[in-house]
Amino acid sequence: MKTFTRRAALFAGGGLAGWAASRWLGPDLPVYEGTRRTFAETGDKVMNDASGLSPTPIHKHLVLSDDPGDTLIAAIRQELSEAKSEGRPVNIGAARHSMGGQAIPRNGTAITFNNGSVQIDGSAGTYLTHAGARWSQVIAALDPAGWSPKVMQSNNDFGVAATYSVNAHGWPVPFGPMGATVRSLRMILPSGELVTCSPTENTELFNLAMGGYGLIGVIVDLEVEMVPNSRLTPGFDILEAGAFASAFRAAIDDPAVTMAYGRLNVERDAFFEKSLLVTYREGSDQSDLPPASGSGWMSHAASRLYRAQLGSEPFKSFRWWNETRLGPALGSREATRNTLINEPVVTLDDRNPDRTDILHEYFVGFDAFDDFLSVCRAVIPASYQEFLNVTLRYVAQDDQAVLSYASQPRIAAVMSFSQELTERGEADMARMTRALIDGIVAIGGTYYLPYRPHATLDQLTAAYPNAEGFAQAKRELDPQLVLRNNLWDSYLGRL
Repeated sequence: MKTFTRRAALFAGGGLAGWAASRWLGPDLPVYEGTRRTFAETGDKVMNDASGLSPTPIHKHLVLSDDPGDTLIAAIRQELSEAKSEGRPVNIGAARHSMGGQAIPRNGTAITFNNGSVQIDGSAGTYLTHAGARWSQVIAALDPAGWSPKVMQSNNDFGVAATYSVNAHGWPVPFGPMGATVRSLRMILPSGELVTCSPTENTELFNLAMGGYGLIGVIVDLEVEMVPNSRLTPGFDILEAGAFASAFRAAIDDPAVTMAYGRLNVERDAFFEKSLLVTYREGSDQSDLPPASGSGWMSHAASRLYRAQLGSEPFKSFRWWNETRLGPALGSREATRNTLINEPVVTLDDRNPDRTDILHEYFVGFDAFDDFLSVCRAVIPASYQEFLNVTLRYVAQDDQAVLSYASQPRIAAVMSFSQELTERGEADMARMTRALIDGIVAIGGTYYLPYRPHATLDQLTAAYPNAEGFAQAKRELDPQLVLRNNLWDSYLGRL
């Protein structure tokens, strides 16, 4: 069986055409003199994130490769003790992809775990993994045994504990955030105490750390739920945007649907008027599943079509036609669950030194989706940001995380913009972001915290009513504030 990744299935055929066309039709977008590379501070003692806009001075960067046993625990305790005695912060990270310094300790010790150990317990339906294991390593361990992560981030580059710490979600359905699939974890508190946390043991700590951005403790390992891997067949439905929410809800409620997501068109003249719903169901033949594949050449070719949208409304229209017409016609192939989720974020990497990709994410109730469309139509086209894509995913209600963004079942809208690396680009992005947050919070929605720190403090507390309680609990657990990052320094520490 020939397998295609999720993105390749959508872009098949058109990806190659887009790559060839973008070679000679790609735009030459201006960057104004006096503002080029404003944020490009570098050096051994400077750490940045995926935005390229968060250069932050650090004290040191330590990489730890020990197994999650006594040696690793002792090393963490030592670093916490030294940092407290010297009055500097500590932060544990993996990919550090968050776009506003949420995983960087200013003038502190940045620790990266480099260990991909995974132990499978088939009878329990779980796997025990090092906190720093990347999802690609988890898939590599589970796939040969016939298993798959129950929920993971939509790309495989990120760390398991990092996913729990930002309470990220994926696109398998009908699940909530990845944290809801964690059976238990071990965590070193700022005091140095090693504790076991779960939904039934040290529950308050578990709920604070889920989506707690590493501010509560240092996670050592996690026991996480898995599901059987399976062969899936895609289905494609083209809809008016206003019909998407009800169709998506019906797909979520269909027990035969195991993965689902949507798209909206992004051309300015017809912005968010059309939608695409993609669903995956198990086929009848589940024998001889092939090994999980990685990103193929078609995905990389498709990324050039993705980039060709920059400054080109015709290419945005062409990509939408490709996704909704050509891709389904040519790429409706079966693929295993693990192959579909085994995609690195680098597939769509931007190599333009004058621009950076910026993500937003908003969570809205199904009954507020039409209002969400109206807010976005009023705000986004009026900016001069280059809007490349929006993916719509499902997140079940989350009553565990203190900083929950899903007080009810939500549609998650993951947006991708290409921003100039200029002062005017940053100022316009900040203005647009605040306008979007105002509009979406007004309709009962929320925004996601791992991205650019453009929200006001009032906007954060409006979207996260438990933020003040989280900050108070943090201070009680960590009176010396040894675990810190930019989310704390810029927002939560002010509450």
